[in-house]
This record gives sequence, C-alpha cells and structure tokens, in this order.
Amino acid sequence: SQLTATKAGRHVVREKGTYLILRELHRWEREPEVLAACEKLIQVLIGDEPGPGMENLLEVKVPEELEQQLQRLDLEEEERWRREQEERQETLGSTPCPEEPAR
Repeated sequence: SQLTATKAGRHVVREKGTYLILRELHRWEREPEVLAACEKLIQVLIGDEPGPGMENLLEVKVPEELEQQLQRLDLEEEERWRREQEERQETLGSTPCPEEPAR
C-alpha cells in the first residue's frame, strides 16, 4: 500500500493491472490480515483520486480522534474475519478445500 501513497504511485500500480491480480487473490485467500489488506488496496485503486493537497496520502494530517476510530474499526474487522474463519473451519472440519493442498 506504500506504493499507492502518491498520485504517481497509484497511476503505476493501476497501469500494471494490479487490481485484477488483487481481485483473484481475494477470491481464494483465507488469512484475515491479507484479505483486509487486499480490500483496502482495491478501494484505493478503484476509488476517485484524492483532491488537491492530498496527492501524497502519507502527508495528509488525520485528526487523532479519527485515527483512533479507524484503528478501532480495523481491529473489529480483523476480529470478525477471525470469527468467520473459525466458523468455516468448524463447519468444514479438518477436510482441506479442493484448492488447498493436504497438509
């Protein structure tokens, strides 16, 4: 996601077809942290370009209250992913998915 911090970086990442790769990765990835990162990066790639003064997202000042709220939402999302993953594993038992090699 560091590559998409600047307008030029976002342009290069879009031009290389990264969205299509991320979309495929998102379809089969099972790790909550990787899925969350994919979703956030996809949102950056398909979203509108930020307005003037926000070309470099690393330099944007985020109010502390908003940053805390975003961190809390990230934690809640990670916990939701973990619960869903655990539920899937309980439902499937120890049988690996067809795409997943047996261990």
